[in-house]
Amino acid sequence: MFLSMNWIGDFVDLSGLDKKSLIKNFTLSTAEVEDIIEKGSEISGVVVAKILSVENHPESKKLHLLKVDKGDEVVDIVCGAPNVREGMKVALATLGGRIGEITIAPRKLAGYTSYGMCCSEAELGISDDNSGLWEITDDIPLGTDIKSVYGIDDIIFEVDNKSLTNRPDLWSHYGIAREFATITGRELKCPDLLDASQFDSLPPVLVDVKATELCYRYSAIKVENVTRKLSPVDMRIRLYYCGSRAINFLADLTNYVMMELGQPMHAFDNAKVDRIEVQCFPEGFKFATLDGVERNIDENMLMITSGNSPVAIAGVMGGDASKIEDDTTSLLLESATFDGVSVRKTTTRLGLRTDASQRYEKMLDPELCRVATERVLKLILDLDPEARVISSFTDVYAKHYETITLEFDKRYVDRYTGIDIPTETIVKTLTSLGFGLTVKGDSFTATVPSWRATKDVTIKADIIEEITRIYGYDNFEIFTAESPILPVRKEVLKSEEDRMKDLLVKSYRLHEVHSYIWSDIKKNEELGISTPENVRIINAQTPDHAIIRRSMIPTLLSFVKENKGYAEDFGIFEIGHTVDGLRDNGECDEQNKLGVVLYSKTQGEEAIFLRAAAAVRELAQDILHKAPEFKNAEPDYDFEHPVNSFDILVDGVKIGFLAVPHPTVLENIDKKCAVAFFEIKTESFASAPVARLKYAEPSKFPTVEIDVTFAAAPSSLDFPSLAATAKESAGELLSDMWVKDIYSAEDGSYATTLRFSFLSRERTLTKQELGVVVDGIIAAFAKAGIAVK
Repeated sequence: MFLSMNWIGDFVDLSGLDKKSLIKNFTLSTAEVEDIIEKGSEISGVVVAKILSVENHPESKKLHLLKVDKGDEVVDIVCGAPNVREGMKVALATLGGRIGEITIAPRKLAGYTSYGMCCSEAELGISDDNSGLWEITDDIPLGTDIKSVYGIDDIIFEVDNKSLTNRPDLWSHYGIAREFATITGRELKCPDLLDASQFDSLPPVLVDVKATELCYRYSAIKVENVTRKLSPVDMRIRLYYCGSRAINFLADLTNYVMMELGQPMHAFDNAKVDRIEVQCFPEGFKFATLDGVERNIDENMLMITSGNSPVAIAGVMGGDASKIEDDTTSLLLESATFDGVSVRKTTTRLGLRTDASQRYEKMLDPELCRVATERVLKLILDLDPEARVISSFTDVYAKHYETITLEFDKRYVDRYTGIDIPTETIVKTLTSLGFGLTVKGDSFTATVPSWRATKDVTIKADIIEEITRIYGYDNFEIFTAESPILPVRKEVLKSEEDRMKDLLVKSYRLHEVHSYIWSDIKKNEELGISTPENVRIINAQTPDHAIIRRSMIPTLLSFVKENKGYAEDFGIFEIGHTVDGLRDNGECDEQNKLGVVLYSKTQGEEAIFLRAAAAVRELAQDILHKAPEFKNAEPDYDFEHPVNSFDILVDGVKIGFLAVPHPTVLENIDKKCAVAFFEIKTESFASAPVARLKYAEPSKFPTVEIDVTFAAAPSSLDFPSLAATAKESAGELLSDMWVKDIYSAEDGSYATTLRFSFLSRERTLTKQELGVVVDGIIAAFAKAGIAVK
């Protein structure tokens, strides 16, 4: 937001002060200033002049030869402006003058010498109008420096909007002036108003607020015989410097008062809008706004209507059909307060944010409505004396904010600040900021002003902030605080999740990624994955992001597809939020899940699947000190392979699943790659009891590993049962057994290689001895229907 020091100076005397230093102090006490811009310093030697004669250039269709009276002499000027005419008062840059980086000197144009330059508003930097010369209509003596009569010299500073989010009162020059008055200790002047009570005897405006929960206050008044079309020069300059543009007198007035007092206003053409209703419609419809765009209105958006015909989107923008035209002479002036949340939702749905909506979203003070109306009336009748008010000030005040009163004492202030701030300073600071204050000894009772009570100052700690920021944080004594530092034990879930991340990165060199909680329907469709119905986001930015995800895997698969061109082999993981529908109490069943996807163009599907299984096994053994079980099961989701999908169990409880993609999904990722993935519910994983570690002295004799291939698919093998069978057959010599490899033939048959690890703590095992043991295992497996390949 851009702010003018000239404008602020209307309300607080800043004479004799270093304005740039004052702006820097404002950063320390109130809000962050991003930039300071000096306006008008690049302009000099520009005076008011009058065109005495105009002749066409003999050799140019565009240029004109002028005689211009600049007060002390008549000079020759060559000018190409289309609106030049005799008797016109203009801004003339004289010889030796400066406009930006240009110093004015005699210059020959098409054979004729020009001794100066007649300027447009854009060339002087006071507007973006470059269509012709700036015509000066005010009664100013010729030769007068334009900077002495107009507010061209100014200091503009830009305040970061984010630092004003909780301060609706600072979205105006008057609110900022209050801060400067407090910082400098100078008096804050009230804006010039016209008492609207003098019109109480006139007929009221018909106002019907039907949606009182969304419209806190709506006031209106009618004015006719407004004949002025062009705003005063200083008003146009201030609007332009602060990021707006001049439109016409009535539109400029409402924008001017909004920037001055922070209250958005709207002027309707009274010939088109003579009564007001504030309501929502039961069904949606299309509505053309002032910018000429046709917008889709739904049943949740608050509308301003006249005779039930929509004329404006409440708090956002007026309608094209009821706008002020060049021939408009009567108006209905709106000043209202709408619910900030409702306005914010409307702007989000429409994709339309305006200066008005930004202010309404901050929860404006309803007390501003009458003040802003009286300010506009004062300006209209001062600048256009023939205008007449033809109605009473009609006011529907549906919701009043409660008065907030906070009690505290000097001891409370000293304890919070750590320093002794004098009582006189506390009283002066709070009084300057508009707080009502009652003092009894060391006790204070503060009444929060209405412009700070909508959402800003609500508790005693807020009062401390007000006192200390004006006192100056740089005035605090710096010392080391003494406080016991006690260790904080991490939550079990957080600790286990951190250990999972560390293991996946260190042992498997996987990359951690971060994503959003919603499903991306478009990306899922590209992969051939359907998006299951789930909890929806009401204000989603796009319909493709409206459904919250149930699983991490589709998100990670889309990441794999997007990044497959950067490496032939990689793996990614994320611990993120998912939602599995609603609980019985209506709340979201939110769960943290670990999702892991492995991708390879150099290894086969079996190898990548076994690597994923090994990662699951290592996670369980390293953290829970127990081996997980893998049980072939029906897929939970359509992106899983219909056969090669396994439940992951710990102590018989399912904590996740391990699988390879459905063939269609795999083909949509890459026809020549292998992918495997697993997902674990981290809360279920962390809640599993941790087995006690058993320590055993390592054997000094070597381990012998023997591979045996069986004619069976891995999905048909009951690994826990086979492990028990092998142990029973081999006895203590068998130390471990796991899947070494999986083979698939073109005819659809499978073979699974199991690796058996043998170890004795007493001797080195011989080939003959192990041959007998392995034969026993093979025979035991054959009884279970598992034959050697």
